[in-house]
Amino acid sequence: MRHYNGYLSLFILLFLLAGCGSVRTLAPDQGKVTISYNDKKSYCQSIPRVYSGVAHNFCLMYGEPSKTSYTAAADLPVWAIDTMLCAVTDTLALPYTISRQVKDGSLKVVR
Repeated sequence: MRHYNGYLSLFILLFLLAGCGSVRTLAPDQGKVTISYNDKKSYCQSIPRVYSGVAHNFCLMYGEPSKTSYTAAADLPVWAIDTMLCAVTDTLALPYTISRQVKDGSLKVVR
């Protein structure tokens, strides 16, 4: 039973991190990343590689307005929890992202 709880906790953590912006921005294709939510594009043009997951989540909020504003308000708690998880992941990845930022620069946001 004890091992089952450990595996379940690991599965839940991996499931939550799969939606995290850090996972999408740590190794993007050719230094480009697409940021969209419900087919609404972001107005961001680039994001830094350092804390890129947190920047990705903020760019999700800085995009084309939604026709129904209640959906954005309902998603705010999920967005906040995801941003906190991304901040932890980005902090753990700092040695890698700092060297990539110096070497390759910021990530371009593709529309």
